[in-house]
Amino acid sequence: MAKAAKGGASSGATGSANSGVNSGNTKKTFEERLERLEELGDEIRRTDIPLDDAIQAFEEGIKLARTLEKDLEKIESRIEILVNGTGISSDEKPELGLFDNEA
Repeated sequence: MAKAAKGGASSGATGSANSGVNSGNTKKTFEERLERLEELGDEIRRTDIPLDDAIQAFEEGIKLARTLEKDLEKIESRIEILVNGTGISSDEKPELGLFDNEA
């Protein structure tokens, strides 16, 4: 019974929160976006979700996955620079622009 109540609340929250989540992706942290992607995956796996809701969640998940992948590539590049020391003298501070907007 608790599962049914949770499922009902989840589908209702998804419909009303989708526009806010999509427009606020750039302001959310990597971890928050990853958590949202996991929530969408759980939602799509439910057997009682209407097809339209599943498609909408899938579309949002694809967009999130793409932005997360781009962020991971940026992070990986910065880590490689830091580990290998390529192009950075010991006096220079590495520019980690990806992390500037999270303050």
